[in-house]
Amino acid sequence: MAPQRPVEPMQFALAGSATPRTAVSLSLSDSVLRLIWREQEISRAEIARRTGLARSTVSELVADLVQSGLVIEVGPGPSRGGRRPIVLRFEDTARLILGVEMGAAHVAVALTDLRGRVLAWREQPHQVRTDPTGTRSLILELADASLTSVRGSRRRLLGIGVAVPSPVDPRQPDRLSEIVLPAWGGQSGLAETLARYQVPWFVDNDANLGALAEGWWGAGRGVNDFAYVKVATGVGSGHVIGGEIYRGATGVAGEIGHMAVDPLGPQCICGLRGCLATLVGAQALVERARALRTAHPESSLATREPTIAAIEDAALTGDPLALALAHDAAQHLGVALVGMLNLMNPARVILGGGLARLGELLLEPIRETVRSRTLVSAGAAAEIRTSELGPQAVAIGAATLVLTAALADTRLFAATTAP
Repeated sequence: MAPQRPVEPMQFALAGSATPRTAVSLSLSDSVLRLIWREQEISRAEIARRTGLARSTVSELVADLVQSGLVIEVGPGPSRGGRRPIVLRFEDTARLILGVEMGAAHVAVALTDLRGRVLAWREQPHQVRTDPTGTRSLILELADASLTSVRGSRRRLLGIGVAVPSPVDPRQPDRLSEIVLPAWGGQSGLAETLARYQVPWFVDNDANLGALAEGWWGAGRGVNDFAYVKVATGVGSGHVIGGEIYRGATGVAGEIGHMAVDPLGPQCICGLRGCLATLVGAQALVERARALRTAHPESSLATREPTIAAIEDAALTGDPLALALAHDAAQHLGVALVGMLNLMNPARVILGGGLARLGELLLEPIRETVRSRTLVSAGAAAEIRTSELGPQAVAIGAATLVLTAALADTRLFAATTAP
């Protein structure tokens, strides 16, 4: 279920201009559009009843929405007495959205409709941390391929959302962490890259957008307070509090990957020691597999260079070395979650990222660690489960970021060509 108030997105490069309207008419139009979007099918009479607006006002506002292609008439509905009302339907494919995920080691692009459904998907491994120029080129390549695969998508493109593997400061949203992404020089450079599409674009942290997607379409629906934890090359978390993404004062909230789990542990890219990411991140697990494979000659990982995907695949087949690695990672992750649960008391923790596909192999040792270490009330209140959206969650969240902006301000819809 979508939050009552859409989160305020971080936006750049708004292309085009909307038709000028008064603040009052804009607010009414926004309210009516959101109502039709939420209900999917509804009559003018029901809109008037729900909003308290005069039927003439509703008719005028609906006429604009029909002209825009966002709403269509689908025929008579049931009558409560008298003439049967004409039912209006929100057209989910009237506009499309590109959601881009920049992972530390891959780029993914989802083309979605206005209901979060993925119409096209492209993903490719890439060393994002060390190759900004190649990353920006790959984003364009995958975005173009996604648009080409769906007829008429370019003229229906509403906007582009981008998820980055870096904290995003709302005051300087184009800046990237020079610690996390040193080769990028502190700037995403996406304004120039995405200008070719001539649509608004928005940016946020990848874990925040995973949380946004799960809250609107996945395992967080109907839950006002939950955490989404992404375990991939690094580890990050997005927090929904009272139905809205919590970013903190400077956008750094949720950097659970840099929580110190072992003060004497390996050095992290952030300069500290024993961060969670050094124990459960992809590179940490690969290095641990290399160190232990001679002691496990029976393991499928002993005869080839291990990768995180190979470790996950092996664990799912019962490989003893892979299972030991997953169990250790789960225990470390559980210790970090204990601190988060005691501090934040979320109702649900949703695990995403590649490691989450291990399912119960990961969840059960995490739950056991949580049960043995949390305050009884905090641990009992939190349901720990895996993502419903899987590897597409963050890219879908990036697209959803655009949708929240458009539902908050319908002028964004007006800047897009009607189908």
